[in-house]
Amino acid sequence: MSIEHLRLDPQALTWHCDPNQFEFETTRELPPLEGTIGQDRALTAIDFGLGIKDSGFNIFILGEPGTGRSSSIKKILNSRSKGQPVPDDWCYVHDFEDGTRPDYIRLPAGKGQELKKDVDRLVERLTEEIPKVFESKEYEEQKNKISSEHQEKHKALFQELEHQAEEKGFMLQRTVSGLVLVPVKEGHPLSQEEYEELSDQEKAELDERGTALQNNLNDTLREVRKLEEQARRETAEMEKEVVNYGMEPLFEELEKKYADQERVLEHFKNCKKDILGRIEELRPNKGPQIALPGMKMPEQGPSFERYLVNLFVDNHQLEGAPVVYEANPTYFNLFGRVEHVIQMGNASTNFTMIKPGALHRANGGYLILDCREVLINLFSYEALKRCIRNKEVKIEDMTEQFRFLATVTLKPRPVPLSCKIILIGTPLLYYLLFQYDPDFRKFFKVKADFDRMMRNTWENTQQYALFIGAKCTDEDLLHFDRQAVARTIEHSARLSEDQGKFSSCFLEIANLIREAAHYAEKEGCDRVGSKHVDLAIEARVYRCNKIEEKIQELIEDGTLLVDTEGEMTGQINGLSVYQLGDYSFGKPSRLTVRTYLGKGSMVNIEREAKLSGPIHDKGVMILTGFFGERFAQDKPLALSASICFEQSYTGVEGDSASCAELYALLSSLADVPIKQGIAVTGSVNQHGKVQPIGGVNEKIEGYYAVCKVKGLTGEQGVIIPRSNLKSLMLDRDVREAVEKGDFYIWAVETVDEGIEILTGMPAGERDSDGKWPESTINQKVDQRLLKMAETLHKFGKGDEKNG
Repeated sequence: MSIEHLRLDPQALTWHCDPNQFEFETTRELPPLEGTIGQDRALTAIDFGLGIKDSGFNIFILGEPGTGRSSSIKKILNSRSKGQPVPDDWCYVHDFEDGTRPDYIRLPAGKGQELKKDVDRLVERLTEEIPKVFESKEYEEQKNKISSEHQEKHKALFQELEHQAEEKGFMLQRTVSGLVLVPVKEGHPLSQEEYEELSDQEKAELDERGTALQNNLNDTLREVRKLEEQARRETAEMEKEVVNYGMEPLFEELEKKYADQERVLEHFKNCKKDILGRIEELRPNKGPQIALPGMKMPEQGPSFERYLVNLFVDNHQLEGAPVVYEANPTYFNLFGRVEHVIQMGNASTNFTMIKPGALHRANGGYLILDCREVLINLFSYEALKRCIRNKEVKIEDMTEQFRFLATVTLKPRPVPLSCKIILIGTPLLYYLLFQYDPDFRKFFKVKADFDRMMRNTWENTQQYALFIGAKCTDEDLLHFDRQAVARTIEHSARLSEDQGKFSSCFLEIANLIREAAHYAEKEGCDRVGSKHVDLAIEARVYRCNKIEEKIQELIEDGTLLVDTEGEMTGQINGLSVYQLGDYSFGKPSRLTVRTYLGKGSMVNIEREAKLSGPIHDKGVMILTGFFGERFAQDKPLALSASICFEQSYTGVEGDSASCAELYALLSSLADVPIKQGIAVTGSVNQHGKVQPIGGVNEKIEGYYAVCKVKGLTGEQGVIIPRSNLKSLMLDRDVREAVEKGDFYIWAVETVDEGIEILTGMPAGERDSDGKWPESTINQKVDQRLLKMAETLHKFGKGDEKNG
């Protein structure tokens, strides 16, 4: 079988973006970018989620960071919200019945601010006018009139009582304990001695008259108390009339203005009722103040603060529905709080200290939250679900449950909620919540999935150019010429590891745009060219590849053993990828295999040393299936083998080395050497089919760098799976080496194709009798395994005889 057709042409090693397809000289000529690039599925889901009114159809936007999740939803909502009605204002007012349950007033947008200003002025005037009522001449006259009338009545009652007492020989005498009836004889009070000298009949008559007079005295005192109570009532009624007369004009104008707002009128009615019930408190206090050193005393005088209005949410400046992004979704930032003031060591609060949260500000519109931030803040996620479930926002002090003593605080009445909530997170968070939180699927029924890649189409290429132009315009950067745009798009295809796809990670692309513009500006150019994009890419690699260079140095000086020339049996160069944060690179690793007599087991030394991951272990176990299917149909598999990555001191994961391991096994069994100048990557299945792997560009470039350092011989190269052809986006150095014939890349579909390239010997195919052709790899392996089986059988017979 010829292997020439497996060698790739230089044109297949990358995809070139034709700059001539662009009809502009620089991106300055391009119109603004509208919408989001390459996310049709996600945008359709968002449009559906925003259109449906049910409270459970909130949206979870999932995707990798940098794919435009946040910027896209903000742009969509800002555009969509402008055509929607502005939500109502919300105000909190004092609860005159309970005092701890402030109630809300809902007003059309802009009316809340008006009401607050009007009520502020009302309270100012009440503070001025009400105290004046008690200092007015009319008030004093009315009060004196009521007092005089009742004093006359008191006087008449006591005069009548005194007259009765005189007629019956008694007189009224005032003492410390009150009025006392004293008997009189010859114009002077009767002494005790004189009383004793009286006869029994005189004493009885005197006691009888005294008892009757005492009853009259008690009746008179009761009548006096009734008169005093009546005087107080009449005074109170008079004060209410006077205060009402003074305050009614202040309310009358506002009641006319807000005649269509029933809740506001109700509040005014409650205010007037409360004022009339607090007349004693509202009297001017002229008592002395005792100021302690270093302490400011509170102002004396009646307080009218409870009649104010707390403008809780003010939407008068909005031009549509609100769009709120809460970057720090703590419990209080989301659901509001009741603040306190410390005075003389005591914490006090009132309804004016109720502050809104993000949900209150977004009520009637949209709230955007980062899912991770919500989850790491205590209570936020559970409280958010309660709000969605109950369709209301309740302000609570969640720290109460951590206190030993419960404190009295305000509990404002919950505000009705009508808000579309958008969570943004990674796919991992979405699927974890969907799996483990039953409520999540009830309240976030719309999934908008942002893809990390988009198709390589003409339309998306033009959209990419618009994105570059928009970024340059928005950030006042130098604009790109068409060659620079094409080079940037090629780099995007490289990031996606697919010639037919572009990367949707616009964070990376935006950084590349900024860096390329920086280098162009540094050179004094008026535009960004393709060389500046290349320079930005190279500079980024240089900033990140210190460890890669250290490993290259170790290979160059022979510390890490990698052969790029000659032949060796049971030894091959496998290729692996190191991922170090934002940078990845390929590195060749020597892989050795030793085969010996056994019972069909593969000893993975990495696994025995606890350095192998489950996927790599699976790849090794697949090799047993391959040998069983191909070579153990007519004989037992009397093979044992040990597989090892030489000079590997860290964990090994992935199945991309399974092809290399299989080639080394075949080489060891057939006793046919492998060309050490050829490195291998790819996974294999039990049928010997070569499967695609990741990081193919980094692997090829990493091995080429090693060969270049150790010396190119014209016989070196890399074998890759044919299914990875679409992933090739190799750099210029590798492509030029392939064009010159200094380096080769082969693409294979089966293990047989790969072993022919590595050994130069045909693999061989079974004939109709199931035999392998002579002098082929498979025939040599089959013969070796047959001898192993016969040898094991002989050893088994020997053991039986000895037994």
